[in-house]
Amino acid sequence: MKVLRNIIEIDEELCNGCGKCVPACEEGAIEIVNGKARLVAEKYCDGLGACLGECPTGALQIVQKEAEDFDEEAVHEYLKTKKEVKDVRSCPSSRVMDLGPATCECANRPDFLKDVSSLLSHWPIQIRLIPPHAPFLKGADLLVVADCTAIACPDFHQRFVKDKVIMMGCPKFDDQQEYVKRFKDLFEKNELSSLSTVIMEVPCCSSMIGILKKAMEEAGKNYPIDCTVVGIKGKILKKELF
Repeated sequence: MKVLRNIIEIDEELCNGCGKCVPACEEGAIEIVNGKARLVAEKYCDGLGACLGECPTGALQIVQKEAEDFDEEAVHEYLKTKKEVKDVRSCPSSRVMDLGPATCECANRPDFLKDVSSLLSHWPIQIRLIPPHAPFLKGADLLVVADCTAIACPDFHQRFVKDKVIMMGCPKFDDQQEYVKRFKDLFEKNELSSLSTVIMEVPCCSSMIGILKKAMEEAGKNYPIDCTVVGIKGKILKKELF
């Protein structure tokens, strides 16, 4: 039944998907979906606003409106049926994180890995999980890569990752229109320092260029795209500027 009451409201434009509000909500009423905080169901929100203080962007506020009445019994049932509730509510798969300068814990590593460390500077890396407001996108040297390249190219980290913001995906198996929309929003909300891409030699990979061009067209931006093509055996076949 709808009643006039206090309830959480989330501004998706301000939300950066950090996920800090999720564990702050004891009722589990908030989850991160596609890089944004979402209200799971009105009946799970008690309207007390415990999550407000955890939001770094001010995306959450308490409003008074007609909403489904808070149902404490339904909350208990909801939390009871979720498996590994704590892990799900704080899952890092879509939590935005700036990892800072790469560090290497080498004490217990094999000798051949002593001088090897990850150069990744942020999380997440999947195109579908990075929100357009992610702080590491501001002024970024953005590198969009087809996911197979990281396996095919033996020195991928050393060759491509340093000082780059990585967005990774597959233009063949993922929704290309979703990619266009994601990059359009990203281009509209951020001024990049550079844009580059690494793709495989297979024909389907070349559509990544078309996706980026279409997104830039819709966003009214025009960055040159520095493209590197990797062969299936890991050799760098060519470099082009689009």
